[in-house]
Amino acid sequence: MRAQVNGTSRDLAEGTSVAAVVTLVGAPEKGVAVALDGAVVPKALWGSTIVPDGGVVEVLTAVQGG
Repeated sequence: MRAQVNGTSRDLAEGTSVAAVVTLVGAPEKGVAVALDGAVVPKALWGSTIVPDGGVVEVLTAVQGG
């Protein structure tokens, strides 16, 4: 299946979770937010939220500075 991850089309295995996508992009363990098809996914649900075929995932990391 294919999904958009941070603006890039990627092949993902059927049943890939949001948590697996976070690992795939190499995001840090803290300071990360994920949106799936425009809706924020609470961290407690990352492991059980499956990315659908054609889904759009945005993995965002907090940045300090000003």
